[in-house]
Amino acid sequence: MMLTALGLMSGTSLDGVDVALIETDGKQVKAFGPSGYRPYQPAERNLLRQALGEAVHLTKRDARPGVLAEAERAVTQAHAEAVASFLTQNRMRPEDIDIVGFHGQTVLHRPEKRLTVQIGDAQALAKAIHIPVMHDFRAADVEAGGQGAPFVPVYHRALAHSLDREGPIVVVNIGGVSNITYIDGDTLIACDTGPGNALLDDFMYRIMNQAFDAEGKFASLGKVDEAWIARALELPFFALPPPKSLDRNDFAALKLGDVAPADGAATLTAFTAAAIARIIPLLPRRPRSWIVCGGGARNLTMLRMLRERVGAATVEAAETLGWASDAIEAQAFGFLAVRGMKGLPLSYPATTGVPMPMTGGVIARP
Repeated sequence: MMLTALGLMSGTSLDGVDVALIETDGKQVKAFGPSGYRPYQPAERNLLRQALGEAVHLTKRDARPGVLAEAERAVTQAHAEAVASFLTQNRMRPEDIDIVGFHGQTVLHRPEKRLTVQIGDAQALAKAIHIPVMHDFRAADVEAGGQGAPFVPVYHRALAHSLDREGPIVVVNIGGVSNITYIDGDTLIACDTGPGNALLDDFMYRIMNQAFDAEGKFASLGKVDEAWIARALELPFFALPPPKSLDRNDFAALKLGDVAPADGAATLTAFTAAAIARIIPLLPRRPRSWIVCGGGARNLTMLRMLRERVGAATVEAAETLGWASDAIEAQAFGFLAVRGMKGLPLSYPATTGVPMPMTGGVIARP
């Protein structure tokens, strides 16, 4: 049975709330609906940055000390506004939607401690929007010993199977953290690969007072410090086989030193590309094509640097295939909400390291 699902995603890049409608049975996508976006205001983004700092000390996933309670209210309110705006713009009513997939805002991800924390009050959101809300997607996976990330591979697989091309295909999502989904027939492998936009965005914010490097124009002016990248890639994480996952701030301790701003941006952009390419020898077969989605897909310098590092394979932005790059993660959580409702697996041993295929998610009703 096909259901109408509205997916909501607020990623580690802290830019805002993505909204996307899909019609799906949890296995195939019958139709893509419209999408929307509600940006975080500077004050909200600053609040979330403070929450990330305080979340480092959390030991319980439901604890909300200090600024975390305020941040959770802000995240919930932003999502409620995003849904209300989406419904108005598309002349829809709450009863037109069967389920909302609500990821929340990740503030801490420590799977080795069986701890992952996403803030956002699903019960309050369900009451505000008058639609059932599926949330807490990652918790069951982490509690069972999985990495709890990446969680979009089952949706990437549904998209890739609609393409008429020979594998292996790798779908790369470059958000705050980068992750890949390797698809080759029935083989599905996934993992985080390293930093996405987080290091670069933080650098641009700190040095240039800009939220990000638009289209990679600033990095295109700089010179890459390949020696710095080589040293960074010696960190143990990069040699680990999939599945593996990261927290947004796992590489925050890496310091560039005294460099010209454009050189710093170029080096951090190249580091993201190099970290993605570093996964190639850890995969069963060399990928034939790389499809890039997420915010990094708009960074032309990052795409060029990735092409330079993956050999003969093609590298293309998801938009060129008719996929809505900015909406893919939001679509995915609509897709996952339907899978969760039907008890279908959201994660697998080869995507998160969980011992067995796991479903997940909890429904909050209005």
